[in-house]
Amino acid sequence: MKRRSRISNIERRLIRRYLLWCYKTTREELERTDRKFTQLMVDYFIQDQLVRLKKYEQNLLKIQLQGFNDYIAKKETNAYLEKFVDIKKAELRPEYLYLKRRLEAVEKTIGHFLGRKELRRISELYEHEMTKRILEAREHT
Repeated sequence: MKRRSRISNIERRLIRRYLLWCYKTTREELERTDRKFTQLMVDYFIQDQLVRLKKYEQNLLKIQLQGFNDYIAKKETNAYLEKFVDIKKAELRPEYLYLKRRLEAVEKTIGHFLGRKELRRISELYEHEMTKRILEAREHT
């Protein structure tokens, strides 16, 4: 397809919506794996705080503390298996690497068609939406 130097306002809006969709879906999929690693940092810190509880509290909460430890171990194993080809953590899975490179390409494309300022706005919109989802989440009963 031949490139034109200028795009109409209608084309710009359509391109923006499509790139917003590409950004959102790609980043969500990539972050399904990445967030497990950031959550592990937090989980290990929480675990460290719980280890500092008084002995009688540790004994009282033994089942819950063991459940949390098991949860962390399972999350860590799953996270490494999703991101890396082997448990040695040396080589990224092709699926993960593709998502990483696709997000980089989408960001460059947004910058090309809409500008760096719009890329920042789209990233901020995404962060706002994800935060809103967390805050509005309801427990299923």
